[in-house]
Amino acid sequence: MPITVEHLDLLRKAIGFGLFSCFFAFLWAPFLTKLLYKYKIVRSAEFDASLSLDGRRDKAGVPIMGGLLVIVTVAIITIAFNWERKFTWVPIGVMLLAAVLGGIDDILNIYGTRRRNRGLKQIIRLIGVHKDWKQRIWLAITLPWSIFKRTSLWLGSHPGRGMLVHERLIMQFIAGAITAWWVFVKLGEHWRTIYIPFDGQIDIGIWLIPLIIFFVMFTANAVNFADGMDGLAGGSLIITFSVLTLLSWVSGYSAITILNSTVVGALITYTYFNIKPARFQMGDVGSLGLGALLAINTIAINKMILLPLLGFIFYAEIVSVVIQIIGRHLFGVRVFRMAPLHHHFELSGWGEEKTVMRFWVVHAAFVFLGLWISLH
Repeated sequence: MPITVEHLDLLRKAIGFGLFSCFFAFLWAPFLTKLLYKYKIVRSAEFDASLSLDGRRDKAGVPIMGGLLVIVTVAIITIAFNWERKFTWVPIGVMLLAAVLGGIDDILNIYGTRRRNRGLKQIIRLIGVHKDWKQRIWLAITLPWSIFKRTSLWLGSHPGRGMLVHERLIMQFIAGAITAWWVFVKLGEHWRTIYIPFDGQIDIGIWLIPLIIFFVMFTANAVNFADGMDGLAGGSLIITFSVLTLLSWVSGYSAITILNSTVVGALITYTYFNIKPARFQMGDVGSLGLGALLAINTIAINKMILLPLLGFIFYAEIVSVVIQIIGRHLFGVRVFRMAPLHHHFELSGWGEEKTVMRFWVVHAAFVFLGLWISLH
């Protein structure tokens, strides 16, 4: 495809937005840091088991919710200068919804109180012995819901504060459903087919809706699991969103191109402050919001099938957690020394800097593989 003057103008504009986003984020980063310290939004060993590992105790007291730097910067710039009802309002809306979910969880993990969560054995026993027959009927009717709540705890080591796993999953499902509605209903028929590498397009009809919901939920949680070492999530996201900027530019999606570039600029500033020793860390507010946005922007340019490559290190992290859960709960064995994957290598003797930089390199290789495939 020949590069036209319009294409070059879009690329210049996108780079300009990235630079502006980087500069804008630098301007208000000190204010955010001061705010987080003032209200003691910091990591605590009380709800972060990883701080018990050797070499990680000095992370206690470091502010979390630093991901606000990216979320707020991207939202303000997009709403002010790149607002397009067809392409940017839903990605920004879902990003903010996921970020609010993560922010609530971050705050409640610090200021919240422990929440009561009955075990299944206790519920089943109460069904038979509770003095109030209406309560017995209610417990019996809601038993499937109770089973879902208890089994969902396998997906996270929650100490009993903040949002429980099933509550997070419901909110993430809503975010995925909004994305599916946007693609399937609002964008039109052209977006209802899935790009298949080297083979064109495939129309799976209404099955596209659950597939989109799955990818939004899975990717948001994948980025969340990768946010465990200084610089890991931020540096990896810079690589991915940079390639997404290029892919959306090649495909001619101007609003998405500028949005991706805006994210890259804000992430550069965030990662500058997040390199070890981190000035602040992303927190759920940033990882869930940016994970959802990563999925949406990839889906919007019809590269959903390549998400496992474009988000490789994030998917490797969440798959390691799934494998660990299956190993522990079904077979009684630990496949990894600790999950997510970066903790396994940390416990194997790799230093934090070595782990992060090697993960960056491996991630970049797979992202470039995804770029190469997507250009065919």
